[in-house]
Amino acid sequence: MGKKCLIVTVVMGILLTVFSIGKTVDTCPESGVSEGVGVDRKPVIYLYPEEDDTEVSVTLDYDGNLVELDPEFNIDNGWKVTADRDGTITFEGEKYDYLYWEGDPRHNYNFFSGFCVRGEETEAFLKAKLTEIGLNEKEIAEFIEYWMPQMAGNEYNVISFQGSAYTKGAKLNIEPKPDTLIRVFMAWYPSDRYVLLNPQYLDEFNREGFTVVEWGGNRVK
Repeated sequence: MGKKCLIVTVVMGILLTVFSIGKTVDTCPESGVSEGVGVDRKPVIYLYPEEDDTEVSVTLDYDGNLVELDPEFNIDNGWKVTADRDGTITFEGEKYDYLYWEGDPRHNYNFFSGFCVRGEETEAFLKAKLTEIGLNEKEIAEFIEYWMPQMAGNEYNVISFQGSAYTKGAKLNIEPKPDTLIRVFMAWYPSDRYVLLNPQYLDEFNREGFTVVEWGGNRVK
């Protein structure tokens, strides 16, 4: 081992020891990949075109089995709708706030980086991170309303916002093509002890032009 590598290893060991004082600690799995996988819950898709009564088609190429759709698809693997600037979606005469699906994935999610957050601090953490990413108040409130009942009472929540592990397994094709596409997918699990993870850096989005927002999650174990 070179002298520089030895120094870095020693320093990292000292830092991990200092920050874990007073906590029962697990390290993240060596592979960083979830051992199990649950259901992809509540991916919901919001549409914000620049003009009212904009025709939009959304198709989903999903690596898994779809178990819930609301509304049901009216085109091959997707929806054809009209959408207004305020996000109201009209589907065959009915009004919706978003398009909704759930599924059993055939792929795993990774925890190469992420966050370990105390249960009672999770709501504030999520509000801050979702705001940072670019979700609006309504979207954040609905995310919190759905997930917090499962998370608030846990000692810790281990959270990793997924990138390509999710988007490659749930490909969206949207016409017309959005100017801004924000996809937030939270893989997570409860833990009775603190878990050390590499820090995760999240993309921040400016909502410009035709904007599409999706959020969902998976309690992997």
